[in-house]
Amino acid sequence: MQRPATIDVQIPTHDVVLDGILTLVGGARGIVVFAHGSGSSRFSRRNRDVAEALQAAGLATLLFDLLSAEENARDRMTAEHRFDIALLARRLTDTVDWLGQEAATRALHIGLFGASTGAAAALITAAERPQRVDAIVSRGGRPDLAGDALGKVQAPTLLIVGGWDPEVIALNALAARQLTCAHRTAIVPNATHLFEEPGKLEQVSRLAAAWFATHLSATNS
Repeated sequence: MQRPATIDVQIPTHDVVLDGILTLVGGARGIVVFAHGSGSSRFSRRNRDVAEALQAAGLATLLFDLLSAEENARDRMTAEHRFDIALLARRLTDTVDWLGQEAATRALHIGLFGASTGAAAALITAAERPQRVDAIVSRGGRPDLAGDALGKVQAPTLLIVGGWDPEVIALNALAARQLTCAHRTAIVPNATHLFEEPGKLEQVSRLAAAWFATHLSATNS
């Protein structure tokens, strides 16, 4: 496999231009877009670790900021944007549309990897772009915040939750009952919300890589 090529990109949305890190892998059939959670960014160490594992599995990745620098600075003080699911979903949907227009990515099947509130944004985007989004993985996510969009999601969805995160397990179970697409819940034993225990994030990476490898390889999307 060729060495991945990493490019700093700027993604135009309806209201702001967002910064991202696009990593292209030779021969990739799919690209995974990361929608981070509360107070995070494209530099999140956890998401970068997962992205590197996906790249090793032959998938391109896009890490990007859902908020502008000014919005992120304000959010750190007020937390006013991190639970604005409609805003996050709109930015993510704009990003999926942008990938479909770029020469380097428009032929790639798209997967969404959402963490925390980013998981809700991913599900809403998938409901709005059923012909573009082919798979979803939620890591310690809040899919329940996607509301009515849950029943409209067509992309196969994997919900990954830590076994020591009972509140989020319950919220994921509530959301799973509303999904009509192919879906599965994976509980990582002895893991807390951020999967910070030794070896637990690696388990998340393996689960995500297997899910995306299966569902981004389809030829009829």
